[in-house]
Amino acid sequence: MRVAVIGPTHPYKGGIAQHTTELAHRLAAEGHQVAIESWSDQYPARLYPGVQRVAEPEMEPFGPTRYPLSWRRPDGWVRLGRRLRREADAVILVVVTPIQAPAYLAILTALRGGAWRGSGPGPRVLALCHNVLPHERRTVDEPLVRAVLRRVSAVLVHTSAQAELAATLTPVPVVVAEMAPHLWSAPTRRRPDVIAPGGAAEPTAGGGPRRSLLFFGLVRPYKGLDVLLRALARGPADVRLTVAGEFWGDAAQTTRLIAELGLTGRVDVRAGYVDAAEVPGLFAAADALVLPYRVGTASQNVDLAHLHGRPVIATTVGALATAVRDGVDGLLVPPDDVDALAAALRRLYEPGVLADLRAKVSPPDLQSAWGNYLAVTLGALGAP
Repeated sequence: MRVAVIGPTHPYKGGIAQHTTELAHRLAAEGHQVAIESWSDQYPARLYPGVQRVAEPEMEPFGPTRYPLSWRRPDGWVRLGRRLRREADAVILVVVTPIQAPAYLAILTALRGGAWRGSGPGPRVLALCHNVLPHERRTVDEPLVRAVLRRVSAVLVHTSAQAELAATLTPVPVVVAEMAPHLWSAPTRRRPDVIAPGGAAEPTAGGGPRRSLLFFGLVRPYKGLDVLLRALARGPADVRLTVAGEFWGDAAQTTRLIAELGLTGRVDVRAGYVDAAEVPGLFAAADALVLPYRVGTASQNVDLAHLHGRPVIATTVGALATAVRDGVDGLLVPPDDVDALAAALRRLYEPGVLADLRAKVSPPDLQSAWGNYLAVTLGALGAP
């Protein structure tokens, strides 16, 4: 089957670009003729406060990749739709942000030869939604996403809660596939399942408690860093925290909160995008990863922590509630609950608890996860 995947890939950074790339690799390995149709300019810089691109690939790039899309060039949207109408049997539309809805609507209209219905002529189209709607929403987001989802053949989401949300926006079939890991690893930057034993994807060696925790990834309000800082102030007095990631906006508010809580000497803020080469060292220096999300769907950071042999303290939101096994390979607490999170931090450092959790951490089963993911994806595309 000829499959076009429309979405971000290198040089764009981050989890969605990595997932798009990994999906293309996996589909091609199944024998399909795959091409990524990506963005030369994804959206205006003022809408994303961080660095959008990286110089070094975060994972093995996918060879058949083109960059016909730019938010500045609507004519390119139409040309891509017309070309894929001729060249593709199926299209996977990676829905990243409602901002891209006008481009996707133009592509879909050209793809259908002017028809607006998802069941119209042309290739079957699957909308792959990492988040059906943004965690921090604007008034226009829902109508924009609804317009796209009503004009595709099917929608793929990663949790049952997201499926319920998508079903309120579109009458087309909605399928659920648990997020498969798209883990990058330095220094090879190859996919972990093709790294030889003893390579970069091997779990970090064990050892005694370092009395240090890690908050990792893009820092946005819904991720609850402020909750973690308040819990840290109420938790074990000698435990440190490293905050490693790009801030969505000004980091000054976080710096002020750290000072107000008397945590200046205990919190190391490493603001900025974390290169793949730095990731193993960050996890090696931490006892556990903490994900204090207020809301969420799925996060690759649980898999990343487990890949490096680290337990996870997380909230019971989205897929985190099932990705972390409470009392087995991590600890779970309610979202936005400072006292509960502080209690979990204290529990982590009770005698024997950290060692017991770490002993039960298992690296993700990439082959099984991707086998399931591809089965659902190809089924939604109508593949034999």
